Amino acid sequence: MTSSDPRPGVRRVETPGLAPGPGYSHAVSVDVPGRLVVVSGQIALDAAGNLVGPGDLEAQTRQVFANLQAALTAAGAGWEHVVRLGYFLRDAGGVGVVRAVRAEFVPADVAPAASLVEVSRLVRDDLLVEIEAMAVVPAG
Repeated sequence: MTSSDPRPGVRRVETPGLAPGPGYSHAVSVDVPGRLVVVSGQIALDAAGNLVGPGDLEAQTRQVFANLQAALTAAGAGWEHVVRLGYFLRDAGGVGVVRAVRAEFVPADVAPAASLVEVSRLVRDDLLVEIEAMAVVPAG
């Protein structure tokens, strides 16, 4: 069974037996012809390649979401097109901080499928978070 979603052609799949996820869907179905946009994991580097927020998960997460937004925009997509987010955190205990920053960028009615993985290390030792995205932009 699916439920309505504000994004054209996107349906959240109701999953009996699984508790609702805060701000994400267990499954998302995309039924529209369109264009798939896959955004590589973004880290907290600014346009000049400088680390934003050394040791500060909130500042790093905000830069990561700004980078995701820039990549989506460059690909002709927006948050309303995002169907999946993948989170990689050095400390999964910081998920509340990440959710709060996500709420500043991702509209409340957009609940993409998501995964969160705690990792021992990212590409650089001073990074605390990396996030990747997948979006579907309807044709037309």
